[in-house]
Amino acid sequence: MSRKRRGGAPDVPETMHTRAVTFDDARRDLEAWRAAFPADPFAADEPLRSILERALPAERCDALAASASAFGRAVVDTIGPAAQRYEHRAHLPELSRYDGLGRRVEAVRFDPAYDEAGAAVWGSGLVAASGTPRRSYEQATLLFLLSLEGEAGHACPAVCTIGLARALRRAADPEVRDRFLPPLLETDYGRAERGAQFLTEVQGGSDVGANATVAEANGDGTYRLRGEKWFCSVADAQQFLVTARVAGGPDGTRGLGCFVVPRLLDGAPNGFVLRRLKEKLGTRGMASGEIDFDGALAWPIGPVEHGFRTAVGIVLNTSRWMTAIGSAGMMRRAHLEATAYARHRTAFGRAIGGFPAVRATLADLRVSWLGALHLVFVLTELEDRIDAGTADETDTTFHRFLVNATKYALSVDATASVRNAIEVLGGNGTIEEFSVLPRLYRDSIVYESWEGTHNVLVAQVLADLHRLPIVEVVGERLGKLLGTSTSAVADRARHELDDALDGARRAMDDAEVGARHFRGVLDRLTAVARVATLLDGGDETAADHLLRGRILHERPDRDVGYDARVDELTAADLP
Repeated sequence: MSRKRRGGAPDVPETMHTRAVTFDDARRDLEAWRAAFPADPFAADEPLRSILERALPAERCDALAASASAFGRAVVDTIGPAAQRYEHRAHLPELSRYDGLGRRVEAVRFDPAYDEAGAAVWGSGLVAASGTPRRSYEQATLLFLLSLEGEAGHACPAVCTIGLARALRRAADPEVRDRFLPPLLETDYGRAERGAQFLTEVQGGSDVGANATVAEANGDGTYRLRGEKWFCSVADAQQFLVTARVAGGPDGTRGLGCFVVPRLLDGAPNGFVLRRLKEKLGTRGMASGEIDFDGALAWPIGPVEHGFRTAVGIVLNTSRWMTAIGSAGMMRRAHLEATAYARHRTAFGRAIGGFPAVRATLADLRVSWLGALHLVFVLTELEDRIDAGTADETDTTFHRFLVNATKYALSVDATASVRNAIEVLGGNGTIEEFSVLPRLYRDSIVYESWEGTHNVLVAQVLADLHRLPIVEVVGERLGKLLGTSTSAVADRARHELDDALDGARRAMDDAEVGARHFRGVLDRLTAVARVATLLDGGDETAADHLLRGRILHERPDRDVGYDARVDELTAADLP
């Protein structure tokens, strides 16, 4: 028998209230949930391992698997517990302007746990791999595993250091490269120098062409920088990558140079003052601040007239690729937390994973993570070729589209996934000490604006459509991925791809239509891209679910196939 509410909907059946659950029972269930997290998250991630096995030669894959397994264990055993401490409001970074003798030092002080985690991150080789071309798969895999803990105070420093190291290796004159690159590649955290990227100014934001910090030539190849930078993450870095306007140069982005600035000269701050640290919503364990430059000595990274090209083409694109990887890692953690909780948490007489609505949420979490994982490794393959200098023209064109589109799409998805996982945990999901999810939620929102807000990235893709053959290249590349499957899912996806590309052409032809509606077109294109990569990877079930849920919007109560996919997607994780 079921009781009826006044509106006629069935209430919870009386038979579901028959089992008495004690406090000890409930705590044992929660202990089982926590114990379900894999000790080796790399070994437990079959889709990730499958992608690497398909993409890499056996010897390279085996070496990566060994290092990834070791680092995954470090994420669980060292980085996670440390981050739980130094991300707490009582242990956040602090600005230390002077030392005990009253000398200006402009230092940032961290909880000791921060250095423990940093030693594990740098010791993994994540950053050191930047010194060698064709190491993008290694870096992507390690960053994905780190991102199971969100930004964790070290993902941003690692990514910024990787971007600076790549710029020095690929664009700097040999003398500048040999002076500044080696310390960035150290695996010993105590000796390594970390990099930062200071582009944003208070009046500019995403409008980098409005930047006003000035670089004055010294006549010996070096410059002096004067001005202020508004959002300076990794404020404790030993090397700063800074954009500045070369005196006498043209207006806009063409007049910007790209420089490396050492933090210290002769042991003292190099012409800068740390005005204050910012109190952020997320990524709190990593120090962000505002910095004033007054005569800081700087070295150009390549010709100054190519500064903006270096800053965007190498540095920002590296960050956008790696931010997308970080978003995918947070989505993986959200799926792990929610499915294990649904398996062990009981309510109304059974595990909550037995309720259809919960299973539907878990299925969505799974396909969101899988679609993100497959897409970022398509992007990683392009990064591998570009970093090695072996990419052809269509590679670079497809990369130009994918790096912006993927960063945009996955940052949106990551926030939604973490929020959905919190919903599965209910009120417990909002408690900082209970799970990692509140921290991941804060971090994911910051990732949405890191290296470009949604509208900025969408506008960039639309602008690129006018000057590059992106529509043709995207159609050819995604069509090729869809061609690996002869299923009905692939047929429907090809139709959606053609329709989305037609929408892109309409946006190009009509400026007002493009400005208002291209974001929706890009949403469809990135959804098709994830479907295509899933089909290419052999996961038709996830591809079908994603296609129906993201593009076709068929009503689940009228679509038996959709319901069947939910059960199939959750069968391995739930009783």
